[in-house]
Amino acid sequence: MSDWEFVKDRTATQGAVWRSADGLLYKRTGGEDLRVETEFQQLAAGLDYPVPEIVDSGWEDGRYFVVERAIGEASLHEEALADAGRDGQVSYQVISTAAAVASKLMQAQARHPLPVTPWFEKAAFAAEVFEENPDLDTPRVHEAVKHALDRLAQLPMVHGHLDYGLPNVLQAGVIDWQHHGPVPLGYDVYPALDIVAFKGGGKGYSITSEQRAAYTGALDETTASLIGQRVSEHLGDFLLVKCFFFLALMRPTDPTRYDKHIKWQYRRTLFTMGLDQYESSNTIDTGTFPTLERFTAEHR
Repeated sequence: MSDWEFVKDRTATQGAVWRSADGLLYKRTGGEDLRVETEFQQLAAGLDYPVPEIVDSGWEDGRYFVVERAIGEASLHEEALADAGRDGQVSYQVISTAAAVASKLMQAQARHPLPVTPWFEKAAFAAEVFEENPDLDTPRVHEAVKHALDRLAQLPMVHGHLDYGLPNVLQAGVIDWQHHGPVPLGYDVYPALDIVAFKGGGKGYSITSEQRAAYTGALDETTASLIGQRVSEHLGDFLLVKCFFFLALMRPTDPTRYDKHIKWQYRRTLFTMGLDQYESSNTIDTGTFPTLERFTAEHR
């Protein structure tokens, strides 16, 4: 790896990310999971998804590697952090770029629909959520999920990212397709700005309700032209699934880790708040979610 500059370890899996000296290429290392991801990314590229071009891949010294062309110098998450550090709020340039990339992705997805197929269990990590939170495995919760899935059944199924958010979006496309799977059109991109609230508001910036409205309005223009429907009406359905996703694998095993216990309880609270709102209105307003800092202060 002497020709490559270390960037970071990969999260939630083995391996690392490296950058070439001229900044034009990135190299990721890993195992079988990276090989599967690379295979999917090559498929996605063939479907005109906005993904990095793969220029080399294979096994090397017992590790799998993939070399990709760079598609930007910084993620939109990093750009948002820079904005907030400068004047305290995310610029509309970040919001408009996020909408443009999301629209490009949906256009490619809509051109290549999939047969109707189960998707909720994988996207929501539902089995893990119920195993760690058996008190949530209730008829009430299952009824809400059924209601959301019935509503979403009218949308076309497409190849999805499953972990889409500003950290994975760059000026020219989308990276890190490790968790890919089938999803309804719009599931990836519509909740992208709401994810900030699920992560506790402690990532260095927040998104205003006006910015969320501008973003979803731009996406609606795309979906109206693609399928004759403004998919923002399903944002609440998507966010109910995200309530599961962000609670999965949160229950700590170490009783001495207060920080992990409070974060688990925080995500449980967001799950309950989301469920309450969804049942009453088919929507979830993440702007009402408390920050992790406030929640922690109130529950010491």
